[in-house]
Amino acid sequence: MSKSLLPGFDRPHAADDELPRMGLLDHLEELRRRIVFSLLAFVVAFLLCWTFSSEIFNFLQQPILPYLGGRKLVFLGVTDPFLIYVKVAALAGTFLASPVILFQIWRFVSPGLYRHERHLAAPFIFFGSLLFVAGGAFAYYVAFPFAVAFLLGLGEQFEATVTVDRYLGFLMTVMLGLGLMFELPTLIFFFARLGLVTPRFLMRNFRWAVLIIFTAAAIITPTPDVVNLCIFALPTVGLYLIGVAVAALFGTPKRKPEAEEG
Repeated sequence: MSKSLLPGFDRPHAADDELPRMGLLDHLEELRRRIVFSLLAFVVAFLLCWTFSSEIFNFLQQPILPYLGGRKLVFLGVTDPFLIYVKVAALAGTFLASPVILFQIWRFVSPGLYRHERHLAAPFIFFGSLLFVAGGAFAYYVAFPFAVAFLLGLGEQFEATVTVDRYLGFLMTVMLGLGLMFELPTLIFFFARLGLVTPRFLMRNFRWAVLIIFTAAAIITPTPDVVNLCIFALPTVGLYLIGVAVAALFGTPKRKPEAEEG
């Protein structure tokens, strides 16, 4: 009996549960389609957010306003206002389109899953989108204000003139970076379903995972202090441990009764 990639799970005999076979060109064509659909979803989300770009920008600038003393963010180039609103719409559009993008990712990998495993699409899309948005929210409400307070606190002897372009680029890096880091349980779920990782493997390499997480956090974190580094890294370590639980729950499903009867 041939075995699946999942540990302890044999391939069922039922014809309707066999894995579909696809050649390399079929995989490339499917990848192209999913990328196109993802880009279309992003464009639609971008255009929708563009109509509210001014309101979105007003929301995004709130963390730094208390430190400007009543002044406004400044721009230096003639095209800066237009480019700022483009970036604002792109940032918001990325979060808005994330469920569709995750759905396209699922559609790309679903041919490698058994039919009875495909019901996990809805939880994957829901929790994947939720974690991505949660990472962005954590960045906006917790990590970013701490970083801004620390950095501007170093310049109390100077008068701050903060450009809107650099501020927004800074904010986008933090929000998107933490949004992606919060996807760690989703990534572990994928690898566990493919049989590439197990809970034992994840715990055995926990120290290496912590090192990688802190390294990634150090790249994203705009400040050199340990407090801000921990604010960025420790939640991701917690999500890694949640991923271990996810791998234990979904990575090694029990053998199906019809497989045993065959």
